[in-house]
Amino acid sequence: MARKKSVTGPARRGRPPAYDAETALRRATETFWRTGYSGTSLDKVAAATGMSPPSLYAVFGNKHALYLEALARYWEMSLAATREALAGDHPLDEALMQAYDAALSIYFSGKGTTRGCFVVGTAVTEVAEDAAIRSSVAAGLHAIDADFEARFRRAQDKGELKRDADPAALAILASATMHTIAIRARAGVRRAELRELARKAVDVICGFRAAAH
Repeated sequence: MARKKSVTGPARRGRPPAYDAETALRRATETFWRTGYSGTSLDKVAAATGMSPPSLYAVFGNKHALYLEALARYWEMSLAATREALAGDHPLDEALMQAYDAALSIYFSGKGTTRGCFVVGTAVTEVAEDAAIRSSVAAGLHAIDADFEARFRRAQDKGELKRDADPAALAILASATMHTIAIRARAGVRRAELRELARKAVDVICGFRAAAH
């Protein structure tokens, strides 16, 4: 579910050129990704972006608003990658592996470090006390489930899955596989091991494949 409106907090004044704001948001996201929301001070974000705290306030609002902007942007990127992988006419097992490979590309995109998932690494620890972050995480997880379910229903309509297969249940299994890959990536498990884990999950899911005629 794509974000319709960016969550940015207080009204912005003296906004610098869009390129500078985009660069600052990218660098702020990298900082949150390394040290988490609670572990990242506004001064640390300012140092990473090269902007003063007052300038950050003028462009993004407070630290909370800046983080929500980073979180929303991450959801847009990760959901777009999953949807692109699941689109098209590839066989179901290939489409699922493409989705997991896309996720792994994000989790291992750090320079010399395994970053894992931005949501798992920074947002999940905040959901108990922060309603806005909890709402963003819940909406994103719902969107992942819905994207997988839509792909399974399409596979069922094409005869790739048995008629008595449950697309909603398979979607939860597929999403859960993505979540465990994210957690294990953050914990330092090698990419090859995680891809093998994904392949085994795909084998289980595709065990509901319809018999060939």
